[in-house]
Amino acid sequence: MNGAQSTELVLTLLLVLWALTAVLVCFGNAFWRLLATAARAVTVELGPFDAGRSDQRVIPLDAEPAHPSYWARQLWVDTAGVLGAGLRAPWRRWRSHWMATVVARLLQRRRPATGARGGNPISRLWLLLMAPGTALGATAAVLLVAVLHGAALLLFGLLVTAVWSGWLLSVGVLRGAERAWLLAFRIRTVCPHPGCHRPVPLAAHRCPQCTNEVHRELRPGRYGVYRHACRCGARLPSSLLTGRARVPAECPACDRPLPPSLATTRVVHVPLVGASSSGKTMLMAAVVAGLRSWATSGALTLDYASDADRHDGALLDQRLRDDDWALKTQGDQRAWMILVGRGRRRRLLYLYDPMGEALQGADRLREQQYLAHADGIVFVVDVLADREVRRRIAEADSGRIADARPAAQGPVDTFDGLSGELTALVGRRGKLPVAVVVTKRDVLDRIASLPPAGAQVESWLTQLGLGGLVRNFTHQFGTARYWSVSAFTATGTGALDPEGRRAAEPVLWLLARSGLRVDALVDARPGVTGVRGR
Repeated sequence: MNGAQSTELVLTLLLVLWALTAVLVCFGNAFWRLLATAARAVTVELGPFDAGRSDQRVIPLDAEPAHPSYWARQLWVDTAGVLGAGLRAPWRRWRSHWMATVVARLLQRRRPATGARGGNPISRLWLLLMAPGTALGATAAVLLVAVLHGAALLLFGLLVTAVWSGWLLSVGVLRGAERAWLLAFRIRTVCPHPGCHRPVPLAAHRCPQCTNEVHRELRPGRYGVYRHACRCGARLPSSLLTGRARVPAECPACDRPLPPSLATTRVVHVPLVGASSSGKTMLMAAVVAGLRSWATSGALTLDYASDADRHDGALLDQRLRDDDWALKTQGDQRAWMILVGRGRRRRLLYLYDPMGEALQGADRLREQQYLAHADGIVFVVDVLADREVRRRIAEADSGRIADARPAAQGPVDTFDGLSGELTALVGRRGKLPVAVVVTKRDVLDRIASLPPAGAQVESWLTQLGLGGLVRNFTHQFGTARYWSVSAFTATGTGALDPEGRRAAEPVLWLLARSGLRVDALVDARPGVTGVRGR
């Protein structure tokens, strides 16, 4: 055997030795140890930290006083931690233990377990010869673990993605169902408070348990699908479908309370428009009295939307019983919110009673943002404030006119000021219905120099010289209908029930146009005339 053959034989034996060593090291030890290292790293990453130590993996609370949903963000934090730890741990173990310790000691002719040097030249040579095979086996083991564990982590990632997709789908379905429900019932939430009147796409909700925290994102989303967990531990329903309407709500713009039924009942916005002292507040009291009369007979259901409205209603009733006059509206505007129902249908009626001076002048009118949400208008006409009508009244009736407290501005001037700005505020004026109500009929009936206010109110206004006003209502609104009422007779001591029902008819007519089936109550009594439409 020559030298070349000897060298080839030695190399072959070395390769066989290294291969056997690699197989034994890989499958006999390194593979299982590295696999256990990867599994242990994943377990530690998912498991809790030691008690008393802060866990940096947990996403802290932000401005919203609710714990973030695990499925929104924490799921991905934990998933990234699992993927990273499961892949990094075997390589760190391979580098620090197998290569830096075991293989390094073998190359130094030391025993891997103890680090002791070989006792004789033969053992030291054997240790040196084992180093390449050990390195090869450990490397093969870490590669196999990476492939196997990577496949498992890929499957885990797919499962996590499927779970997250289901969570996201639940959020979308709940939000979509809530939105569809609001659209189907035409529920538009608007702040009813003076100076605000802004749309409320999502109300702020105060925690009923701690009462300090205000949740401004109480809906299906990153803080929970069905429930939100407050800082105090209370669990709040996150959707109208799960009971969010029972949680006290506030306007997110002005922080004032909203009625509980605001988010579940279709709202009908009805402003009363008229000059100062035209009788708007008295008419509002008469409307409430008429609605209450219908409710007493069982034709309607009636309730105040909030305790504040109930309190204001009681105060107004008491004042009317004391001296038969309502106080003049103070401030720019106030709104009464009344729940009116018939059968299974309900409407949240917003009755706006603006101060008459607030409707004078373009700048003041532009500030009346509630007009932008109007579903119809009750235009209050005090014919005694019109100059042409006053000229027709005899001197003998002047005392009655003074007692009636005529409005500071005539109805024509009030309408002219309103119509100039209504298009900009409403944007759909041609579709708005207007209920024209002539007030103070009890006084008008006693003025002999004026023609009697009969059933045909529209014709009577034309006869008085207000035909131009009638034509303006016909041309500039979608539908106009006319009433004459005596709010004084419908309210206070000795109130007449039929007159109260007559006063409520303009509002009932507007409610009927919103889909509430109260048409029969409007047409149940004669004396309502003058329907015009385009």
